[in-house]
Amino acid sequence: MDGIDFKAIGRRAARKMLTRVGQLGAGGRMRPGFLIAGAQRCGTTSLFRMLAEHPDVRPPAITKGVHYFDTADKFRRGPDFYAAHFPRNEPDRGRRILTGEASPYYLFHPLAASRIAAELPDAKVVVLLRDPVERAYSAFKQESGRGFETLSFEAALEAEAGRLAGEQERIVNDPLYQSFAHQHHAYVARGQYAGQLERMYAAMGRDRVLVLDADRFLAPELPQWDELTDFLGLSSWRPAAQIRVNSRPGNPMPEAVRSLLGGQFGESDARLPQLVGFTPSWIG
Repeated sequence: MDGIDFKAIGRRAARKMLTRVGQLGAGGRMRPGFLIAGAQRCGTTSLFRMLAEHPDVRPPAITKGVHYFDTADKFRRGPDFYAAHFPRNEPDRGRRILTGEASPYYLFHPLAASRIAAELPDAKVVVLLRDPVERAYSAFKQESGRGFETLSFEAALEAEAGRLAGEQERIVNDPLYQSFAHQHHAYVARGQYAGQLERMYAAMGRDRVLVLDADRFLAPELPQWDELTDFLGLSSWRPAAQIRVNSRPGNPMPEAVRSLLGGQFGESDARLPQLVGFTPSWIG
């Protein structure tokens, strides 16, 4: 039948079946040692795919991003549901073996950091950041391509404040509430990184959070790869080739919009160098 994505339906059915089976043996499954928490459209999928190739990393059995800590319906199902997504514990033969996932809404969701800290007390969090102006437009192209955004970029930016009004407070006050606008229409708000990082630091502790500049990290030769593996306690293996995925082609951002957007991040950007311990590449 026209218009029906049978492959997607099949994938969802397989995912549900594997999750149910996995829950039966949840106690014998690995718990994540790392989470790539965001930011959205900052190279999280590229980083995850390279880490998944590491000989001492076992990726999730079903999908790279479980979205357990930021999705009300998933979080209410509890730890066994989450554990079902990960590989079974196996003898490590003296090696440090990790599993982990990449859900880029974790950084922005107001409850995710505290949930992670409570449920995964030994896990570490990796955060990638990029120029928030470029991130906003990249996010818009993604949400439009997925059918979650119907406005033009300029109109979506104008509508953002109204769409998000009261949504964070409602999420905090009602943990079973899932906000579509907060997840899919926060083009400016998601790029105001400082407050999000402060929340993550407060919940996890600074020693368990690694913040990377995406443009520097994903440069040729991956100059900060060793910093990442040292942070995670992995061996010094390096990927054979850099992986760059999920680029979104499209028309360039109108310069008038770029200028307007630039003024939206000044306060947050000014706080970043002291917060993260380096000056991000997009800041003067």
